[in-house]
Amino acid sequence: MTAAPLDFATRAKALDESDPLRDYPSRFLGSEDPEIVAYLDGNSLGRPTRATAERLAAFITDAWGGRLIRGWDEQWFDLPLTIGERIGASILGAAAGQTTIGDSTTVLLYKIARGALALRPGRTEIVLDRDNFPTDRYLLEAIATELGLTLRWIEPEFTGGVTAQEVAEAVSGRTALVVLSHVAYRSGYLLDAPAISAVTHEAGALLLLDLCHSAGAVQIELDSWAVDFAVGCTYKYLNGGPGAPAFGYVRAEHLAEFTQPIWGWMGRESPFEMAQGYLPAQGIRRVISGTPAIIGMLPVQDTLDLIEEVGMAAVRAKSVALTEFALELVRTWLLPLDVAVSSPIDPARRGGHVTIDHPQFKEITARLWQRGVIPDFRPPQGIRIGLSPLSTTYAEVLAGVAAIRDELTPR
Repeated sequence: MTAAPLDFATRAKALDESDPLRDYPSRFLGSEDPEIVAYLDGNSLGRPTRATAERLAAFITDAWGGRLIRGWDEQWFDLPLTIGERIGASILGAAAGQTTIGDSTTVLLYKIARGALALRPGRTEIVLDRDNFPTDRYLLEAIATELGLTLRWIEPEFTGGVTAQEVAEAVSGRTALVVLSHVAYRSGYLLDAPAISAVTHEAGALLLLDLCHSAGAVQIELDSWAVDFAVGCTYKYLNGGPGAPAFGYVRAEHLAEFTQPIWGWMGRESPFEMAQGYLPAQGIRRVISGTPAIIGMLPVQDTLDLIEEVGMAAVRAKSVALTEFALELVRTWLLPLDVAVSSPIDPARRGGHVTIDHPQFKEITARLWQRGVIPDFRPPQGIRIGLSPLSTTYAEVLAGVAAIRDELTPR
């Protein structure tokens, strides 16, 4: 790998040394692995914390092995709610009683979208955008087919995302639900959520946000923004591990009438009565269906510990600083090599990752992985540089962008 210019190498070293979160990367496993030169995919799968390795080992021997079925009465039955409360308070700007955790993102998105649509009977349209994550689009296509509804598509700019003006032009008295990602999975565009919430409500519709690429990277204030519903995953910036369960948020004012379509015993009022007929539980527990994945929830608690130590304002400040440094390197080294930036330049409109495009990036990504530099590829020709504020160093950013430059430089 070609050596970095002294000024950037010195800058990266100085930034790491002065970083208020400089001690946190060492709390993650793999941070000292010599085979990993730069991990730039924390927005797809976060590193595990060292505390998680200890927690999981202790759970198997002590909680599961030692307490056995008693664990349900002692802690596990309420764990979806207790972890949900922490996610709501630490990350979502949500008061108590509105957040739970348990299903996959897809299942929770289905349950909450269906429950939301039932609150707007007689309305026939769902507003969404063509640049949303595929599962969101496919799922809403399925729901529209199932219920005989119409999808009204927004076509955002390739390097941006959905604006409040575009939502205002799409919604009407026919709109039941608007479904958007808070941070666009490809471009990293950060929605103006308060403005979009206001526009949605002016039309009498409800707003459902996908927080998968924002939870743990940007500051979120669901309550003050008057967002109606939200879902998000925990295996990205919350470091829950592969397939870790998602979280769901239902605004308090909707809970009494909210009914989701997958009725299971743990979402019923007094579930251990095993009574005939389904009666939804009071509050956010009604979002739960069957037995939750307890082991999958455990690692999230360790990242919540870290976030609660430093606060989301500090996490967001580090995220902005990392992406600004990455863009500076891209402008200096990669733009002259015909690379294009496909993310917002304004940090106020950018989430925790930067996407760059070049016709050779699909092949180059595979070569980068072989040399221990791990971003991800997103069609048609984009590399996403995903920077996790608690675990990514400026030195990693420098090494990663330098490796991309080297792969593009003719030998």
